[in-house]
Amino acid sequence: MTYESKALADRLLAARASGEPIALTEAETPLTEAKGYAVQADVTAVLGKIGGWKVGAAGPEAAPSCAPLPASGILPSGTTLDARFTDRLVESEIAFKLAADLPPRPLPYTRAEIIAAIWSCHPVIEVVQWRLRDYATATNPMKLADSVGHGALIVGDAVPGWQDVDFPNLTVTQAIEGVEPKLGLGNPCGDMIRLIVWLADVGAVWAGGLKAGQIITCGSWTGCLPAPTGAGVQVTFAGQSPVSVRFS
Repeated sequence: MTYESKALADRLLAARASGEPIALTEAETPLTEAKGYAVQADVTAVLGKIGGWKVGAAGPEAAPSCAPLPASGILPSGTTLDARFTDRLVESEIAFKLAADLPPRPLPYTRAEIIAAIWSCHPVIEVVQWRLRDYATATNPMKLADSVGHGALIVGDAVPGWQDVDFPNLTVTQAIEGVEPKLGLGNPCGDMIRLIVWLADVGAVWAGGLKAGQIITCGSWTGCLPAPTGAGVQVTFAGQSPVSVRFS
């Protein structure tokens, strides 16, 4: 059997529209990360403008992975999401908005160049909505094909003086109505800026690089937790304004 990225992209797009998750056939299953990313690109070509990226790593030495975020799914704090968001999975994250383009180039970007290109820093809630029926047992290439489960990004107020924030020791409280609050300390990736360096050098190259105005979220500080139907979620990083979302 041959693998065709567009066929899976079409099914994932249909699942986005219908809200009905899909099971993959053997022929549809991407076997490599490169093929998973190829599906991402095909899906993005239909969804339209890239408004941001998600990038993360399981630990300080772990290789990053990423997915583009449709501009239409980047929403302000206080948003109420409709009933299409059936998984109701939420993650507490920190994101960075770019002030300048970071186009592909032969030389790697430096940490200083990335920091200079950042306009602002924000607390965010990533809402996870899988199109894969068996996402819990899906392989990494399959998860990449499904944009690592991205559903929406809820953006809070800018963090004043973010360059001086001690992110490794920053605490966060994720409060879901009807659920015991979840506490987090630091991002498991270690250094969030290294993720953006990788994204500029490698992950976003196929899309023409990173663009001014895009927002880059850097992985969950609290895992991925479910919210009840109709519940509100509030995420508060210590010393910062909260960010919130509600499910229908």
